[in-house]
Amino acid sequence: MSKQESIRQQADTVEGSEALRLEQDKTEQIVEALNTDLAATYVLYHQLKKHHWNVEGAEFLNVHEYLGEAAEDAEDAADELAERAQALGAVPLAGGKRLEENAPVEPEGDDVYDLRTSLRNDMEMYGDIIEMVREHVELTEGLGDHATAELLRQQLLTLEEHAHHLEHYLEDDTLVLDSATN
Repeated sequence: MSKQESIRQQADTVEGSEALRLEQDKTEQIVEALNTDLAATYVLYHQLKKHHWNVEGAEFLNVHEYLGEAAEDAEDAADELAERAQALGAVPLAGGKRLEENAPVEPEGDDVYDLRTSLRNDMEMYGDIIEMVREHVELTEGLGDHATAELLRQQLLTLEEHAHHLEHYLEDDTLVLDSATN
């Protein structure tokens, strides 16, 4: 590990951005929301990757590819959230332990579950994050940070799309027949 000679900015600080012209107390509230979203998004990302790696069954390829795409979207969203926090003069949360500790969502256990359980768990986490992001859109809009509100709105569209797709995967209709019923 390299030795750090000097710290440019300490974790959990918000210096603000003179160029963006947001008041310090408002910026701190926005950064707190962004870090919460960032933490939740990384927990979602890791859960999606877990399911992507472990999916089995007749729909393996389709679900495997879908979960991979959903995880990529989560990773991209996390990057946007961290970059926005940094642009606001903050140090975004980093490191798996800190992210999980600050996430308002709970990851499922380390065990591998059946596909329907895994997808239900993903859909539940998406729902929790959707509710939180909606609140953060309102917060940032109310604090006058329209750019962050717009970023969150765009992420909300993607989150809702993935939740909707998971809902479809969990429907009862399928072309795969259970051999026990034949």
